[in-house]
Amino acid sequence: MNDTSAYTGDDFYCDVAIPRAVPLEVVNEDDLVLAYHHTRPFWQVHLVAVPKRHIASFTTIGPGDEADVRALLGVVQRLAREVEEKHGAAAVLTNLGTYQDSKHLHVHVHSGPQVR
Repeated sequence: MNDTSAYTGDDFYCDVAIPRAVPLEVVNEDDLVLAYHHTRPFWQVHLVAVPKRHIASFTTIGPGDEADVRALLGVVQRLAREVEEKHGAAAVLTNLGTYQDSKHLHVHVHSGPQVR
């Protein structure tokens, strides 16, 4: 786990995760999507997947984002399947509006009890 608590910007993914300003435990990376173990997990198993190209949120997705969103959902589906098979359950979550701390579309895949 990395200490990313000092970050004060509004797009952790463009500013820190995608350019690898901190080390990440990557579980998927291709031209369109990065997925890794969350740097400050809320659940026992907590992965996050993001499109590498900036998309502000789920509600701002437009026609030009189709390839990125299809790739993102494919990775999320695979990760959720793997987590479900290994841990017996998985949840998929994205946040919007004031619930969205980082203003970059991202999807959490998690399982198990909350750890904080």
